[in-house]
Amino acid sequence: MSSTWHILGAGSLGSLWASRLARGGKPVQLILRDATRLMAYEAAGGLTLIEHGQPTTLAIPAQTPDTQGPIHRLLVACKAYDAEQAVAQLAPRLAFDADVILLQNGLGSQDAVANKVPHARCIFASSTEGAFRQADWQVVFAGHGFNWLGDPANPLPPDWLDDLQACGIPHQWTPDILTRLWRKLALNCAINPLTVLHDCRNGGLQAHHCEVATLCAELVELLQRCGQPQAAEHLSEEVERVIQATAANYSSMYQDVAQGRRTEIHYLLGHVCRVAARHDCSLPHLERLYRRLVEHLNARGLPSD
Repeated sequence: MSSTWHILGAGSLGSLWASRLARGGKPVQLILRDATRLMAYEAAGGLTLIEHGQPTTLAIPAQTPDTQGPIHRLLVACKAYDAEQAVAQLAPRLAFDADVILLQNGLGSQDAVANKVPHARCIFASSTEGAFRQADWQVVFAGHGFNWLGDPANPLPPDWLDDLQACGIPHQWTPDILTRLWRKLALNCAINPLTVLHDCRNGGLQAHHCEVATLCAELVELLQRCGQPQAAEHLSEEVERVIQATAANYSSMYQDVAQGRRTEIHYLLGHVCRVAARHDCSLPHLERLYRRLVEHLNARGLPSD
């Protein structure tokens, strides 16, 4: 199997992974949207990683989706709503033994991608690392977190985890990746939509303790109903801890709305409400929150799907 890392999506996390892998001497190929983006990237001279205030520019090779050649290892770092179509475009290039690593927020997009590429192994990832784009092709490593990876269909870890170790990318292979993803989904649903509707930083939710606690209680009920009791443990306490620890931060959904970008509502709160309906589980406060958020987005001319 080829050792090349093909990275789809040059946003904050995609750029962060690509930069660290390339800096560690691993072969990396960025896959950019089209020829126009490829020309802009080449004109910039590569990706610039800014860590501890120090910029490092890496001339990582790049290509477009229609470039010829097989892909054996694909890291998908685009938004959840773009993942299925983006991977489908690359499906003919994916080798039969390819690994596809999915870094998307929320739940739902992973299964949609897996259905498009049944000949590949899809590995789910949950990351708490923080990064943001300072400018085009420039990424700031803002928060040293952790990455959990796993495959719900196959507990055996892949050989390429050694690459992550060698490049200083903190990670752990876990057979319980779905528990991790459900837990992160619940945290996002208890915090992000409220920061948008109350127009506040995360810390502003300390003034809405009862509302947060009510959402947590419904999320716990759903997690237990759909077979994720571990993800439900002490959820309310962790939500409060995250709100306090990130009090000065704006949630990712808040930032998307503020900048007029599409949110990942469909794979966060939308996914929760769809799963609740399948399990015949009534979650009136979460369902009302979803309706309020959809109305808020529509009023601003933003997609709500």
